[in-house]
Amino acid sequence: MARLPIDTRYLGSILARLLAIPSPTGFTDTIVRETCAEVESLGLTATLTRRGAVRVVLPGAEPRPARALVAHLDTLGAQVKNLKDNGRLELVPIGTWSARFAEGARVSVFTDKGYLRGTILPLKASGHIFNEEIDSLPVGWPSVELRVDARAGSAGDLARLGLDIGDIVAIDPQPEFLENGYIVSRHLDDKAGVAVLLAALKALIASGERPPVDVHFLFTIAEEVGVGASSALTDDVASVVAIDNGTSGPGQNSSEFGVTIAMADQTGPFDYHLTQTLIRLCQEEDISYRKDIFRYYRSDAASAIVAGHDVRNALVTFGIDASHGYERINMHALRSVAELISAYALCPVRIQRDADQSTDGVVGFTRQPIPDHMAPDLPEIPAKGPVRPVD
Repeated sequence: MARLPIDTRYLGSILARLLAIPSPTGFTDTIVRETCAEVESLGLTATLTRRGAVRVVLPGAEPRPARALVAHLDTLGAQVKNLKDNGRLELVPIGTWSARFAEGARVSVFTDKGYLRGTILPLKASGHIFNEEIDSLPVGWPSVELRVDARAGSAGDLARLGLDIGDIVAIDPQPEFLENGYIVSRHLDDKAGVAVLLAALKALIASGERPPVDVHFLFTIAEEVGVGASSALTDDVASVVAIDNGTSGPGQNSSEFGVTIAMADQTGPFDYHLTQTLIRLCQEEDISYRKDIFRYYRSDAASAIVAGHDVRNALVTFGIDASHGYERINMHALRSVAELISAYALCPVRIQRDADQSTDGVVGFTRQPIPDHMAPDLPEIPAKGPVRPVD
């Protein structure tokens, strides 16, 4: 099976549109509506959970065992913790990210009356006032405050402007799309993943090929706070592949080029057989790939398992430099991931028993490569050549 061509112009265009829509966790209605409209433009219908997770089903030859491809629409952000006596706002983060990357950020604060613009600043922001003290101020959310671009010198002034505790603060993405394929922006985690899913879906529809089983394209709305795909799956889904950012940097094997397949995150190893299937597809389709393990990382693939879903899970990533900060990625990785997941959507189902949530006995159950003397009831594994477990 030849890998499908991915429309990278479309991928970049939809990514730019998504980045322009503020969507910190808890404030995702607008981007949910935009995603549904885009899905409808591709000729499919989106269904929503009560809170707004989006499900799109690409029909296959059989409904089960369905496959799910998941990315998240929500991003990092902040909330107003307190109206300060000096006319500034105290903040708490939405999601896990350092105040080091908040300093200097331009933001929008959404209130019941509309929105205000502002800037997140350290408590000691001016060298003309504090001299070298600005360099000794600790890094942390207690050490920053939000200056709104309105006349406010007291907590009362802020209240009169309509500001209140709990207001959502969206961080400007400040995207740049460079001619050499690099994309620099906040919130590439995981709007780049959403763009990849939509580009893969577009390629699958254009190909006219029918997947062997239904493929659920899921767009979740609370991954950054750990909820993710916990309540977005239906019972016919047997495997979940999350599309999210890899962590390029010292001590990691992720790359800003090609596909990075996660072998484990902080919740433990991903499903052996599903992960091996993805690796084999990269080899067969000549898609550049590498493997990595993420120690301080949790994704939609993990949240589905933690929520109690009996599904195989895997994580496919595009390596991002400076994740949860000023992020950078290359279009080569985004295209490569889209190629892989479209190939996965069309590849044959190898574990037929996954169509049922439970079956009697071990007939049809999977095998992992293990020497015969460690498991006498299993056939001997060849001494030479690659081992191809049933997957």
